[in-house]
Amino acid sequence: MSDAHNEQQSAIKTPKQLLAAVAGFFLVTVIGIILLVQFVTAQKLTGAGTESQSPEAIAERLSPVANAGFTFKDASGPKVLQSGEAVYTATCVACHGAGVAGAPKFGDAGSWSARLAQGYDTVLKHAIEGLRAMPAKGGNPDLDDVEVARAVVYIANASGGKFKEPEVPAPAAAADGAGAPAAEPAK
Repeated sequence: MSDAHNEQQSAIKTPKQLLAAVAGFFLVTVIGIILLVQFVTAQKLTGAGTESQSPEAIAERLSPVANAGFTFKDASGPKVLQSGEAVYTATCVACHGAGVAGAPKFGDAGSWSARLAQGYDTVLKHAIEGLRAMPAKGGNPDLDDVEVARAVVYIANASGGKFKEPEVPAPAAAADGAGAPAAEPAK
């Protein structure tokens, strides 16, 4: 058997060379960490959270919700009816804007012609009660029938229809128990 097969060749042959290699490795590692820390901390940090304790940021976080553009709605107050365009933009555009589930697209006279030929009352009935994939009132049960009618007229007229804007029913006059109008309070 030959000892030539069992010999290992290494660049480090003495303990002094081993000590120098280990010290060099640690020195290079420490210098690398120092340079990395210098690189990271040399620039002023910008981004989320850097101005979070400024007086302006604190005042903005503590300001009332009403100042952020939200409007509160009085649930007991009289309902303000939306225009046809507003109802379309808020509810109907989700399907009629892109033709989802076979819905006729807004402004496409070809796809609306057969529906408009059925007449205003039929189109309005389908819009209020729903038809095939379309839910009643377009999926917004908070809509008043007059708002749905306005939206039908808006969509139909943009698609070649000639429907007249629906009349808003007058609110019932306040009356006392005798049937006569209530008297105005003295000023």
